[in-house]
Amino acid sequence: MFGFAKTQMVSPEKALPGRDEPIPVPPRHEVLDAPLAPPYPEGAQIAEFALGCFWGAERKFWQTPGVISTAAGYEGGYTPNPTYEEVCSGQTGHTETVRVVYDPAKITYEDLLRIFWEAHDPTQGMRQGNDVGTQYRSAVFYRTDLEQKAAEASRDAYQDVLTTAGHGPITTQITKATDFYYAEHYHQQYLHKNPGGYCGIGGTGLSCPVGVAPAE
Repeated sequence: MFGFAKTQMVSPEKALPGRDEPIPVPPRHEVLDAPLAPPYPEGAQIAEFALGCFWGAERKFWQTPGVISTAAGYEGGYTPNPTYEEVCSGQTGHTETVRVVYDPAKITYEDLLRIFWEAHDPTQGMRQGNDVGTQYRSAVFYRTDLEQKAAEASRDAYQDVLTTAGHGPITTQITKATDFYYAEHYHQQYLHKNPGGYCGIGGTGLSCPVGVAPAE
């Protein structure tokens, strides 16, 4: 019953109350030496993705040329400024999310979408591999109409590839970005601080036919 409950979205009225004070985070990225929180460099843009445990997901993006900064956090739920333990309880509605700050002159939003789709299995519903619960659901949090259209187009293109290979329907949420709440300091760049740490990220091995080569 507990496992079943963890895969059911909590209702807003039953979500944990959270708190007014933001979770404090370090000022600089451990790998990229860039700000974790705004203000970001002029011209930078923000994208946010959920693709399972954010430890491995964040590393996937900070290793990408054109990415300025990344951060682990929580989004898509109801509880303000939640703790990791609260999110893992399934009572906040949030999913583990990675904020990606990028230079659009060096990498496009479509490129980031391709990395997102290929880095995990978007057909698994409220889980990713052995990680089970609403906090592991797949999601794209768009900020503009153009981003929404790009996300939906990339989903449809990848669905064709997945279907041909015998996979089921994509369960990824494509939804407007809400408040992004930073995870605790020990989650930020976790796999840089703990190189042998757990990484639950694993894709289907299939290429997503979207995106173009980043500018040199």
